[in-house]
Amino acid sequence: MTLQPLDLLHLGDPRRIGVYLVETDDGPALFDCGPTSCLPTLRAVLGERGLEVKDLRHLLLSHIHLDHAGAAGVLVREHPDLVVHVSEVGLPHLVDPGRLEASARRLYGDSFDELWGELAPVPAENVRTAGERVVGLACFPTPGHAAHHVSYLHEDGTLYAGDAAGVRIAPGRFVFAPTPPPELDLELWGATLDELERREPRALALIHFGLFDDVARHLTALRETMFEWGERVAHGMDEATFVAAARADVAAAEPGEADAYDRAAPYSHCYLGLERYWRKRAKAVSEPR
Repeated sequence: MTLQPLDLLHLGDPRRIGVYLVETDDGPALFDCGPTSCLPTLRAVLGERGLEVKDLRHLLLSHIHLDHAGAAGVLVREHPDLVVHVSEVGLPHLVDPGRLEASARRLYGDSFDELWGELAPVPAENVRTAGERVVGLACFPTPGHAAHHVSYLHEDGTLYAGDAAGVRIAPGRFVFAPTPPPELDLELWGATLDELERREPRALALIHFGLFDDVARHLTALRETMFEWGERVAHGMDEATFVAAARADVAAAEPGEADAYDRAAPYSHCYLGLERYWRKRAKAVSEPR
């Protein structure tokens, strides 16, 4: 396959965050853009392909988490004609990212600025709600990782999946679900995997990290790992034990790659999302109706 991610070398690390150039009915688009801290690398890798930011017509966002969409506002400031597509729920948080930034700063603390850089608002006139078709690609909801997550299916069969199809670091085979707080929903994610299987994409374009054509095996592995890790937390596993077990799972399947997977989607954040998910479910069950 010729399509490959543009490696943004986040914090100097390869295979941590990648984005994709997509040919559309209305010229070149970028699928996800990474954080502002990676913009110098994004400009450089576009230049290697004979492009500049101003040559992009569209930005297709899977969701608004900063590793996927953090640079959107700065890109539009640099290129005021860029059209940004995002889900209806995600749209207000691009236009006014104050709550998003506050939430992320609580999670990342003093490391926020180094990790993500500036989070600038996207002017409302540049943003479009992603409907069922976006510049020739099918677009549909893929919640679970985040309630506002969408994915895009190209006519060539490539699914631009964001985080909906999990984390898998090329050239490896191990797959897991990134499950950070606050919007994780395992039940919805299971339904999303059903929908991905129904649509039978030819290949999965993952931000974390790579393009994979063994789609059926990949989605089966993702489902198995997601629910196995979820059950560990449901049955009371604490954070330190969970992180050690997750690292062991990856190390057994991909020797030497446990750190790479952790950098792409920290195991500790996976625990925090799962713990919050089960705590919310328990509270919902215990509350009187």
